[in-house]
Amino acid sequence: MAQHTKSHALLVSAIGSVLALGLTLSAQAADKAPAMEKCAGIAKAGKNDCQTATSSCAGTAKKDGQKDAFIAVPKGTCDKIAGGTVVASKDKK
Repeated sequence: MAQHTKSHALLVSAIGSVLALGLTLSAQAADKAPAMEKCAGIAKAGKNDCQTATSSCAGTAKKDGQKDAFIAVPKGTCDKIAGGTVVASKDKK
């Protein structure tokens, strides 16, 4: 019976270590996430990330390339996409 308890404790410890490692790696990945920018005029119909001038929620763009519908892309990417326009953030000072 003692052997079973030791094996169980070892298993629980190993699982805890794996979970802790996963959380640490997730936190590190979040720290290294690229800066994003809003890029309007490139979203497919129904695939925009947030509100537009004519609707109040994501996924409501009526047509492909709608000028006021945006998606988030890595910073510096929007200028490289034909038809893309960087949308200035309201929180910039």
